[in-house]
Parts: sequence; C-alpha cells; structure tokens
Amino acid sequence: MRQLDILVLSDLHLGTFGSHAEELLEYLQSIQVKTIILNGDIIDIWQFKKKYFPDAHFQVLNVLIEKICQGTHVYYLTGNHDDLLRRISPIKLANFQLVDKLVMEIDGKKHWFFHGDVFDSLVNHSRFVARLGGKGYDLLIRLNRLINNILKAFGRPPYSFSKRVKASVKKAAKFISDFENTAAELAMEQAYRYVVCGHIHEPVIKSLNTEEGRVIYMNSGDWVESLTSLEYAHGKWSIYSHHDARLNHEMSHLEDKVLV
Repeated sequence: MRQLDILVLSDLHLGTFGSHAEELLEYLQSIQVKTIILNGDIIDIWQFKKKYFPDAHFQVLNVLIEKICQGTHVYYLTGNHDDLLRRISPIKLANFQLVDKLVMEIDGKKHWFFHGDVFDSLVNHSRFVARLGGKGYDLLIRLNRLINNILKAFGRPPYSFSKRVKASVKKAAKFISDFENTAAELAMEQAYRYVVCGHIHEPVIKSLNTEEGRVIYMNSGDWVESLTSLEYAHGKWSIYSHHDARLNHEMSHLEDKVLV
C-alpha cells in the first residue's frame, strides 16, 4: 500500500448515478494515509434517494470509518450539495471533524481548505457550475457512461461530454478562471500560501500571481468524471488520476505478457 501524509478528496457525489464509487473504493483500499480532507459534496444530499445508494457507496463510507478507527484524522468540509451539514457544524468526535473550512500549517506553510461554492455568488453571479451539478448533469453523466462503455468495447478512449461543454462555453471558461483568481486573491489577503478547493471539478495545481504576491492554487477535481485527488507525500503535493493509474497498470500487465 502506498503511504501518504495527506489526501484531499472532493465532489464524490455519493448517492448519484454519476459517482464512481467502485473506483474510489479501489483507490482508498490501495493507500495508507495519516490525514484525509473531504472537501465538500461527499454525499449528494440534493439528489439523495433511499432507492439509490448502492453497496459500493456504503463501502466507501465504511472504509473511511475504518480509517478513522485506525488512527487516520478525517476532516469533512461541507459543500453546496451537502450544505445541510452546515446547520450542525462544527463537530469534533475523536479523529473526525465536521467543519466548513480548515486552515492547516503543513511544513511551515499555511494551507486554506474550503469547498468553493461561496464563489458562485462572488464571481459574476454565475450559477453555471451549480446547474451542472443538478439533475441535468447527472443525466448527462449517465449517458456519457453508456457511450464510454461502447467506446471501451471497441478499444477507444473515453470521452467527456461535460468537459467538452465547459471547454466550448466561454462563460464557463471565464467562471473557472475567475474562480481560481478570486481564491488566490482572498488567500493572499489572509497570508495563506496555499488555497485548496473543490466544487468546479477541475483538478489542478498552479501558481497564481496576485497584486500582493504569489499563491499556489490547488483543486482536487472529482469522482464523477476526473477521478482525481490531491496527495501530499515526501514534502510534495501531486495530483492522483485513477484513469492514468489504471492505464499504467494495464500497460504494465501488457508488457509482462510480451516479455513472457
């Protein structure tokens, strides 16, 4: 099992058809980690239905609880799809904390973690991402998954409908850019070197310059399309991609077969 100091996950959207809970379960069972930060939209309360919460979704929660019992510190930061939890936050139970935001000093550098939905009203009053996160987005993901299963059967790479939509809609591209810059500016005002968000389903680690200085902006992506997380180990942040990890695993097995 890979050893990690910190793991950041966001936008799991458990309880929806789009959530890749089986892949997430596979990932969680492959790592040992000291601290897990769940940065919002973990359980999708907006679309929660008693009729749809598959075993794999329950198993993800079970694994997280097991890790808490084994000594892993878990911070659950509330997001817009699980905003009902903001009525009862903050809560601390042993190694588990429910909070709306988190400031953590990592190797002497201040990190500011929060989901990011607050920017929906601050950045151009845009509700684009919120609309994508609703029922229409869930239906698009279900259709996308069907198409990708067909593509996989023919040996073709997967295709993302929503990423194509976001890339082609100027308003969406501007929202993402403004979201990142706003996060960086607010972080710099409060003397935070790193700002870490979720919400917009765009995994990235980048350096952004503001009028007051440079900030490292990071986004953990999601487990609906990107299947990504942020990992901190050996004093360095990196983006984990489950798609890339699977591809590398498959290529390794293929090379083994060729060598045999």
